[in-house]
Amino acid sequence: MQSLKGKIALVAGGTRGAGRDISVKLGEAGAKVYVTGRTTRNQQSPMGRSETIEETAEMVTEAGGIGIPVKVDHTVESEVKGLFERIKEETGRLDILVNDIWGGDPLTEWGRPFGEHDLGKGMQMQKQAVGLHIMTAHYAIPLLRESRGGLVIKITDGIDYEPRGSFYYSLAKISAIHIAQSLAADLKDYDVASIAVTPGFLRSEAMLELFGVTEENWKEAAEIDPHFIASESPYYIGEAVRCLAEDPEILDKTGSIFSTWELSEVYGYKDIDGTQPHWGNYYKNIIKA
Repeated sequence: MQSLKGKIALVAGGTRGAGRDISVKLGEAGAKVYVTGRTTRNQQSPMGRSETIEETAEMVTEAGGIGIPVKVDHTVESEVKGLFERIKEETGRLDILVNDIWGGDPLTEWGRPFGEHDLGKGMQMQKQAVGLHIMTAHYAIPLLRESRGGLVIKITDGIDYEPRGSFYYSLAKISAIHIAQSLAADLKDYDVASIAVTPGFLRSEAMLELFGVTEENWKEAAEIDPHFIASESPYYIGEAVRCLAEDPEILDKTGSIFSTWELSEVYGYKDIDGTQPHWGNYYKNIIKA
């Protein structure tokens, strides 16, 4: 259970949702996990959510790892640079980088074609979901190269380059895939793998609140949106990332795009309720049928 003991991980955007459960799962495997985000017990981010990086870090420690909360706005270069200077000073290395920073939900205007979508919101989305991923990777690369055998995981939405219903949203999510693939080419000689991972219909804290349900009675939300029945909890992608981080043959997967449902078939993990949601099959057989 302590297969990642001694490993140093950074989960950028680990305050809530997928980032939180990824952090906890890496901690459960014994890793020391730096958890970054903008919401602390003393200051709330513009997202207006109650979850904090301190809570996530405490959950990491309770799971068996070492959780370290660091308040970072990843759009501010000085804060990003300072984060990696701190990691280098305290540990001298970085083995795992998971970038789950997003914050684009309030910026996406679904149903509005390009040209009608608010330009300011669209450009801000690229800054948050593309620019800061580049900036964070830029400062992480020197430490990852030294680690030899490191891993970069970019959390995205979708496993291909097809449009995702909104120009700006598509551009952001597809860019995350391309960043992962480009880093794979650059880092291969250093034995550092880089991949993109997508969840399915994620029932995050915000999504549960939107439908007025909890993780215990989440299926009731299918009365509002029938597709919610095929959703998955953040625990599922947490398991996926943990399995990837533990995989001794991870370099064979570098440059690839994976989904939680595909990886569950490879590694055999299940969601928190004991099921194996398969959004790919649901989308193909129900939504697209």
